[in-house]
Amino acid sequence: ARPPASTRLTLNPSGNEARFVVREQLAGAELPNDAIGSTSAITGGILLDAGGRVDPTASKITIDLTTLKSDRDRRDGFIKRRTLVTDSFPNAEFVVKEVRGLPATLPTSGQLTLSLVGDLTVHGVTKQQVWEATATFNGTAITGRAVTHLKFGDYGMTQPRVAIVLSVV
Repeated sequence: ARPPASTRLTLNPSGNEARFVVREQLAGAELPNDAIGSTSAITGGILLDAGGRVDPTASKITIDLTTLKSDRDRRDGFIKRRTLVTDSFPNAEFVVKEVRGLPATLPTSGQLTLSLVGDLTVHGVTKQQVWEATATFNGTAITGRAVTHLKFGDYGMTQPRVAIVLSVV
């Protein structure tokens, strides 16, 4: 008898986006502003064994941080040089170890709320992170959104400080 097959969930080469959102208060501005940067340079996937459990040795998502872009070139350069230090740490990597809320058999329709648990490496620092996700199933296609919150200091990054920026969160 043949053993049951595993299932490989692979990110589509297009249509993906990773974003950061930082609340900043700029000198001369009355209200805080959300600085948003994004990239579509994301690769990887998740391997589920026959029982629907994650195989962490083959479940990694990689984001190319060198391609992050916001609405300001100066901000982008500063973040890449001084905060993320992309010359030394060009990628963020999330090794998925568990998907909470996923049934043993993947649905072919509907929506699920999930938690992706794993190790996130940013700026050379690895910490366990939980991403809250929503997945929509449509035949063999799965679309979704996952969100987490990071603090600069937790990953050894220096919080941006320049004269025009009064505060960032």
